[in-house]
Amino acid sequence: MADSTLGYEQARDELVEVVRRLEAGGATLEESLALWERGEELAKICRRWLEGARARLDAALAAEEAEELAAGEAEQAEVDAEEAADQR
Repeated sequence: MADSTLGYEQARDELVEVVRRLEAGGATLEESLALWERGEELAKICRRWLEGARARLDAALAAEEAEELAAGEAEQAEVDAEEAADQR
């Protein structure tokens, strides 16, 4: 499977397996280096997924805050208009 199509969970699960194999020992130096390199690739994939998720959450929270601010301003404008009308 191409790395660009790996989902977060797939990359994470494979990374866990790579770490398990490295910690178990018994691999040759060449095999260990290949596992380590694969682990680095998988960690980057996971990091990109998490950064993307964080960006989406930040955008959603910012949009929600903007909506709440706009609603509050509209409500305050309504109150101000009523007070101005009462003073006439």
